[in-house]
This record gives sequence, C-alpha cells and structure tokens, in this order.
Amino acid sequence: MIQLVKKSKLKLDSKTLRPRLNLKWKEVSKNKVLYAMIAPFFLIFFTFTVLPVCLSLLVSFTNFNMLEFPKWVGWRNYAQLFVRDDVFLIALKNTLIFAAITGPVSYIACFVLAWIINEFPPKIRAFATLVFYAPALSGSAFIVWTLLFSSDSYGYINAFLLKWHLILEPILWLKTPKYILPIIIIVQLWLSLGTSFLAFIAGLQGLDKTLFEAGAIDGIRNRWQELWFITLPSMRPMLMFGAVIQITASFGVAEVATALAGFPSVKYAGHTIVTHLMDYGSIRFEMGYASAIATVLFAMMLGSNLIVRRLLAKVGE
Repeated sequence: MIQLVKKSKLKLDSKTLRPRLNLKWKEVSKNKVLYAMIAPFFLIFFTFTVLPVCLSLLVSFTNFNMLEFPKWVGWRNYAQLFVRDDVFLIALKNTLIFAAITGPVSYIACFVLAWIINEFPPKIRAFATLVFYAPALSGSAFIVWTLLFSSDSYGYINAFLLKWHLILEPILWLKTPKYILPIIIIVQLWLSLGTSFLAFIAGLQGLDKTLFEAGAIDGIRNRWQELWFITLPSMRPMLMFGAVIQITASFGVAEVATALAGFPSVKYAGHTIVTHLMDYGSIRFEMGYASAIATVLFAMMLGSNLIVRRLLAKVGE
C-alpha cells in the first residue's frame, strides 16, 4: 500500500515538475539578454570568490604544506584548533571582544554623525564630511598612534602625564598586556569612520521629502518618530551595506594590531584570528590548518551578518 502511494506521488511529482521546468525555461528564454549581460560578472565572481571559498573549505579537512599532495585528515584541524591551540583561543577571545565593542559603537557613531551632519548647510556639511572621512583616507597614518603611545618619556601621552605628575615613570603602553587591546580598539574606532559614514550620508541625502510630509499627516510628532518610522526604514539598503563593512572591519582586524603591538604581541594580548591565520598561512605554510582558521572566521562573519539582517528587518515596526 505504501509503495503504491509512493509511486502515485512520484507520478504526480513528475507530472507537476515538467510544467514548472518548462515555465522556468520560458522565463529564462524571455530574459536571455539580461542573463547574457550578467554572465561575465557572474563568471568572474564565481571564479575569484565562490570557488576559492569552496576550495578553502575543502582544504581545511586536509594536511597541506604546499610541497606534498594534501592528505585527508577529516575534522582533526578543527579539533586541534579548539582543544589544543591555546593561542587560537586567546585570538578568538580578543577578536570577539574587539568585534563586540568596535562593531556596534562605530556603526552607531557613523550613523549619528551622518544624521547630525546632514542637517548642516551644504558647505559646512561638505567640510565636515571630509573631516570625518579623513581617517579612512589617511591609509597607514595610524602609525602616528605609536608616537602618542610611545613607551618612553618622549611619547605624547607619557610626556603629558609626567608633566602633570600623574605618573612617576613612563608607562609601557604597547608592551603591557592590559593596555594593548584597549589601545587597538581606540585606534580602530578612529579608523572606522569611513565607507559606512559616506553610505549613510548618501542615504540621508536621497530620502524622499514627501515621506516626511505624509508622516506628519499620519501623526508623527517629533524627530525620533521620524527617525524610527521613516528615515531608518527608507535607508535599509545603506544600513545593511554599512553593517557588512563594519562586520568585515571588526572581525578582520590585523594590520592595526601588528603595527601597534608587533607580531607576536606580548603574551598575545593583541593577537586576533586574522593574525593567527597569517601566522599559519604566510609563515608556517600549514595551509590546511590555516584554511580551518579561515573557515571559522567566515562562519563567524556569516552568523553576524544574518543576525544583523534580522535586526534591520525589524526597524520601523
């Protein structure tokens, strides 16, 4: 009886599947010019983005030193990562702390500054936009922070504290574990006023003014209600773009940590997942293990992206 039911279902599925496929094929044939136009981009995107990610995931289950053929080791790289690699656990903790602070703070700061600056007259707004975007334009100018936090009395922070007799001897800012991560967080927050800030400015400039008039008729009484019910829902694409940028910057920090605290930093106080990835991928050439680290980082970024997407979907409700 059960077999008869299954056979009848299969027959029904085959009967309904063929018309659906025919309908899909007709839609593809109808829009073949559009598919032909996006084909080059899709081919390049698949070759240089999707394919490397899939290969990295596959290599993470192997032992590969770039000289010998990869050997399949299963989940051993991941087990070693979370059970035996104490440095990775330190890097994971530092990265989570770093992302939990710099991500939300810089994201909110970018939007609030863009919202305030958008109210200025055009000339002042253009000047203020340049000022707040300057850290992102400065490239590696964050090295100036090494001068501020220099460990001798010539460092600006130490010189100021010594002058006002707040300390008796210079503090080793970038050599003392308890100071390293907070300093990296401060510098990253300073650098984070960049692409997201410009995206928010562009989004605010492109808002439809008639929406505010309609909102006033519907009962919106103050700026906070305008912000929640009109401005934020109208800017969902820009908010999502800014969130992706901030997630990438927060989880992918490495250059700032290496430039300020060195590699490796004292007691791995400034060690992040990306610096751990660079260690095994660019120095030790243990590509299987490095791919496992990259896969964990990718999963963290993807999970954060999904959480942010769900939060943004509730904006304005």
